[in-house]
Amino acid sequence: MVTTPLELDSLDLARWQFGITTVYHFILVPLTIGLSPLVALMETLWLRTGKEHWRTATKFFGKILLINFALGMATGIVQEFQFGMNWSEYSRYVGNIFGAPLAFEALLAFFLESTFLGLWIFGWDRLSPVLHNLTIWCVAAGTNISALFILAANSWMQHPVGAVVNPQTGRAELDGVTGFFEVLGNPLLWTTLAHVIATSFLVAGAVILGVSVWWMTKAARADQDFEARELWRRFTRFGAVTMVAAGLLTAGTGHAQGQLVVQEQPAKMAAAEALCHTESAAPFTVAAFGDCQGEGPTRIIEVPGVYSFMATNDPSAEVMGLEDAQTMYEERYGATDAQGDPVDYTPDVMTTFWSFRLMIGLGMLSSALGALALWLTRKGRLITSSRIGVLALWSTCLPFLGATFGWIFTEIGRQPWVIAPNLADPVSQVYMRTADGVSTVVSAGTVLTSMIIFTLLYAALGAVWFMLIRRYVREGVRTPVAGSKESATNGAAVPALSFEY
Repeated sequence: MVTTPLELDSLDLARWQFGITTVYHFILVPLTIGLSPLVALMETLWLRTGKEHWRTATKFFGKILLINFALGMATGIVQEFQFGMNWSEYSRYVGNIFGAPLAFEALLAFFLESTFLGLWIFGWDRLSPVLHNLTIWCVAAGTNISALFILAANSWMQHPVGAVVNPQTGRAELDGVTGFFEVLGNPLLWTTLAHVIATSFLVAGAVILGVSVWWMTKAARADQDFEARELWRRFTRFGAVTMVAAGLLTAGTGHAQGQLVVQEQPAKMAAAEALCHTESAAPFTVAAFGDCQGEGPTRIIEVPGVYSFMATNDPSAEVMGLEDAQTMYEERYGATDAQGDPVDYTPDVMTTFWSFRLMIGLGMLSSALGALALWLTRKGRLITSSRIGVLALWSTCLPFLGATFGWIFTEIGRQPWVIAPNLADPVSQVYMRTADGVSTVVSAGTVLTSMIIFTLLYAALGAVWFMLIRRYVREGVRTPVAGSKESATNGAAVPALSFEY
């Protein structure tokens, strides 16, 4: 396709802007999804057991949830504006479908979580304990319902169902009411939702563990044995159990999701393994460098049959390579575009390959750290090394990065499609290449200007988020604890929380 430099720049800049804003926003999302039910569970445990340390945990980690929720809401608003501006051709073509789950997310999930979050913040000592606990469970339900509808929209882009093309308008539309339920019943949606929620619990568990280990080591070195043992060791094990369980669920749901992707987007999974040619008993490659041009990528350590097993549960099965995937797409959707130029249906191999491995590796490492924390705190043991405390705090970044690489893999691997075709429906006409979805009237200069402004704004918001989280993590629980060094020396009450609700 022959384009002017201005058109090319508009497409590239629009993709960069959406990628930057999405990564910024999604850093915050999994923590909210995972932490809201965990905070609700902490408050429930306090009500059920009467143990004050669960109330302390609810208040302490509730502050982190509030900060994260506020910044996530601020950064998420920008996402939808881009659909109507930089990607207006995409919105014109599929707005009838894509807008439906987004509308439900805003009208149902967002108002549910924001309303009840306000009641939870200001309802301490005003609502009955049971009713107050119910409000945070409503927040947790709202965050996960929000994930459902957002992922319904994204999963439809990955595997469109329930849609038809109106021959009069040339637009994709929902196939009636049944079409909407097909969108919600998309099998890719439910495996993706389970994978995202499991990942979110892994992220939230890592935050609880990292902060708790850091404070455990500080309290132990300050001779505050009661606080170290009765508060932070308990919270550490709570976070560690969450991480181990979530890690196993993440692996299982990821395996199921990957098998669907093999069927629906074979080029994506072939790129994830740098598999140039269709093979039986295809190996899993630990490291590779280069693309499929010439002699193909340089491979380091191959484990035979593992990729075939990952794709089909059969280590001897045949799986499609990038060369055959290209041929299949050319036969179905054309070898050339409207201008007669050849279309490359292969995603960026190295970006897809390495983001896939970083996603898996960081997730496995995070889960292993949870198991290690359980071992180190077994039988009443405390972690007292300041180095381990600092490392634990920094380890909270690992699942955040893993989740981010997962989305990079998902979106880069889908290229060149913004709406990947439904391969199970050979007559389906609902698909769109990314180059066809960008606005034809928004100039490159406009996109560049807005990208710079949003990037700087998001950087400032990110700095605010980090400073607030850092401040309240460093402040700690700030409550009188029996047996602590401070209360034992002078008996004075410890100052109240400066972030009160």
